[in-house]
Amino acid sequence: MADVQLVDPFGRRIDYLRLSVTDRCDFRCIYCMPENMRFSARDELLSIEELHEVASTFIALGVRKIRITGGEPLVRKDLNRLLSKLAGHTELTDLAITTNGTQLVEQAIELHHLGVQRLNISLDSLSRERFALLTRRDKLEKVLEGIESAIGAGFKRLKINSVIQRGVNFDEVYDLAIFALSRGLDISFIEEMPLGVVNSHDRNKTLVTSDEVLERLSDNLDLAPIVERTGGPSKYYSVRGYDGRIGFISPYSHNFCGACNRVRVTADGKLILCLGEDNAIDLKRILRDSSYSRDAMKSKIIDAMKLKPAAHGFDRADEVQVIRFMSATGG
Repeated sequence: MADVQLVDPFGRRIDYLRLSVTDRCDFRCIYCMPENMRFSARDELLSIEELHEVASTFIALGVRKIRITGGEPLVRKDLNRLLSKLAGHTELTDLAITTNGTQLVEQAIELHHLGVQRLNISLDSLSRERFALLTRRDKLEKVLEGIESAIGAGFKRLKINSVIQRGVNFDEVYDLAIFALSRGLDISFIEEMPLGVVNSHDRNKTLVTSDEVLERLSDNLDLAPIVERTGGPSKYYSVRGYDGRIGFISPYSHNFCGACNRVRVTADGKLILCLGEDNAIDLKRILRDSSYSRDAMKSKIIDAMKLKPAAHGFDRADEVQVIRFMSATGG
């Protein structure tokens, strides 16, 4: 089969894959998963060789950006074997990882050496008590040390991701912004998405829009919108006096679906075409068929693009349209 580019029914070229390598995590963030999460058995997850085969097939179909996600990807012990394989694909223009930062003190230098170009690090609070409340783990200092280790390792660009909730950490947005900007980092403020049923809070009451965050930041920072399009959903602003940028990911208030260029593959091999849809294509079944061929995988992925919707359809924060948790989706 001749190589083709992936294009969905709305003319959007898909060149970005978010590849989950595990559903496990050493946190239990209240917007991401329950405290007593059931994780997949090891044989239910794709092996390193299967993950690489999936990635290689997408690369052959024109994907040029791959982000490794989880769960927490750095808790997977054999991850470096996959990173080494992916770094050998010269077609890739971007190899990145999203992480909670707890493993970076030990792993940042090696990740950079293996060819990872960028890291997104989750940080929702600078208060130890709030951080423990949000993550259900008392590990703020470990994350802060990990961020400093990543800075020292020499990554091209580092970004902080912060999910903002009313009554929880909305009053910290300026402090979080300065924390990132003063270190030359980018930061994206994220509106919480209704993935999975949570009992810890009412999402409709805790939702903070990007416009509210922008207004609060503008009281003390000189922000200007950046026209340049990035590979992800963040809309960025430059900040006078700083090299770092402030971004906003706004699934509710400023739907970014019109420019969607990405799909996700879960750690157990499900191809997710949209965060707002429960339908998925089982790539693991194809991979483990005794008659497997890459051409068959390509055909399945190309056909799957026909199912990618125009938009996710998130209308209200308290209406859960997708049962799976974010930890099972791959970021």
